[in-house]
Amino acid sequence: MTDSATPTGSAPEGADPEALRQRALAALLTARERTALLTDSVDDQELTAQHSPLMSPLVWDLAHIGNQEELWLLRAVAGREAMRPEIDGLYDAFEHPRATRPSLPLLAPAEARTYAAEVRGRALDVLDGAALDGGGPLVRSGFAFGMIAQHEQQHDETMLITHQLRSGTAVLSASAPPAATDAGGLAAEVLVPGGPFTMGTSTEPWALDNERPAHVRDVPGFFIDTTPVTCGAYQAFIEDGGYTERRWWEPGGWEMVREHELTAPLFWHRDADRWLRRRFGVTEEVPANEPVLHVSWYEADAYARWAGRRLPTEAEWEKAARHDPASGRSRRYPWGDEDPSPELANLGQRHLRPAPAGAYPQGQSPCGARQLMGDVWEWTSSDFLPHPGFSPFPYREYSEVFFGPDHKVLRGGSFAVDPVACRGTFRNWDLPVRRQIFSGFRTARDL
Repeated sequence: MTDSATPTGSAPEGADPEALRQRALAALLTARERTALLTDSVDDQELTAQHSPLMSPLVWDLAHIGNQEELWLLRAVAGREAMRPEIDGLYDAFEHPRATRPSLPLLAPAEARTYAAEVRGRALDVLDGAALDGGGPLVRSGFAFGMIAQHEQQHDETMLITHQLRSGTAVLSASAPPAATDAGGLAAEVLVPGGPFTMGTSTEPWALDNERPAHVRDVPGFFIDTTPVTCGAYQAFIEDGGYTERRWWEPGGWEMVREHELTAPLFWHRDADRWLRRRFGVTEEVPANEPVLHVSWYEADAYARWAGRRLPTEAEWEKAARHDPASGRSRRYPWGDEDPSPELANLGQRHLRPAPAGAYPQGQSPCGARQLMGDVWEWTSSDFLPHPGFSPFPYREYSEVFFGPDHKVLRGGSFAVDPVACRGTFRNWDLPVRRQIFSGFRTARDL
C-alpha cells in the first residue's frame, strides 16, 4: 500500500516552481480576503472588545496573523531584519492566555491593519523570488508559504467563532447549503472492512508535522454512521434525560454538566415545545435534519453511550474517509484526489452552517459515508498523540506540546474551514470541554 497519490490541481513535491508559486499566491490572497471580511464587518469598538474570555479580541488575531507572517516569511525564509520586534511578545500565543490579551498594549485597529498589509506586501516579494524547487525544507515546495496560509485560515476560523459568540445584530450572511435530495434512502450506517491501511502522509507538500509520516495501521472491521449525528437525533437524547442521567457521562463530563447546569448544546434554548438556537446573530428554530453543532467531546461521548454505540477512533475515522479497498491505497480526500469544490464538500465559510445530513453525495467515501469532510468537525475517541516516527517541524509548539491525554482529536473540518487547511490527513485537537468550536460527531460500533 502507498500513500495518497498527488492529486490533479495540487502542487506535489518537486512540481514546477511556477505552479507552486501560483498555488501559494492564491492561498495567501484567499486567506487575506477572508480576514478582511471578518474584521471589516465590525467597528473598531467590537474589534478591540473581548466577546468571550475563551477568545482573543479580533484585533489581536489580526496583528498576530501579520506577526507570524513576518516571523516565518520575512525573517526565517528571507533573513530580513525584524520590522516590529517590540511586539513579538504581545502576539506570542504561548506567552499570554486569551483571557488576558485585552489588557495588553495591542496595536489599534488601524495600526494592526497597516502592519499586516506591510508584512504582506514584503512577503509577496519574497514569494516572487523564492526558489521553490530547492533550498531548505522551509522553502521547498513552498512549505512556509502554505503553512502561513493555513495559519491565517485557522485564525479566520477562530475569528468566525468569535463572531458566533458576539452579541448584537448579524453582520455576516451567506446562502443556504444544498439540500440532501436522497437522504431518505440512505442506510443509517456503513461497514468499513477490517485490515491494514495507510494513515497519515509523507508526500503531501503542505501537510503539517502531526500528519506525518505515512504509516500502516491494521484496523478491525467496524460500522460507522453514514452521516454525522443530527440535531433531531440529539434532541431525542435530551428528551430521554440525557443531561440528567449520570450513567452516560465520563466523570469530567458529569462535573461539567452539573457545574454549568447544561441541558443542551451551546447556543440552544427551549421555547415552549420547540428548541431555538442563535446562529451569527440570528435566532432560529433548530433544524432537525442538520448535523448537531457546538457539542463538547463529553456530550458526544455521552450521546454515543446512550445510543449503545461509541465514538470512532481516529484511525477508524481516517480509514472510513480515505481507504479505497479497490486499489488498496489511501485517497487524499473521501471522494478521491482532486481538490475540494462546492459540489463535494461544505468548506470555506461559504454557507455559515452545516448542510443537511446526507448532502454532497459526490463527496462520499468508498465505504459510502457522507460529509466526512466539511460541515462539522467530528470528535473521535482518541487522545492527540504523535504518529510513529513523528518529528516536530518547524517548531515544537505547533503540535508536540499538546500531545497527551488532555486533548481529544477532531477530524474532517467544518463549514468554517478553508480547503487549504483541510485534507484527509489533517488533524485538529481540543480540550474535551470545548463547545464554542464548530464541532459535531458521528458514532461507530464493533462488528
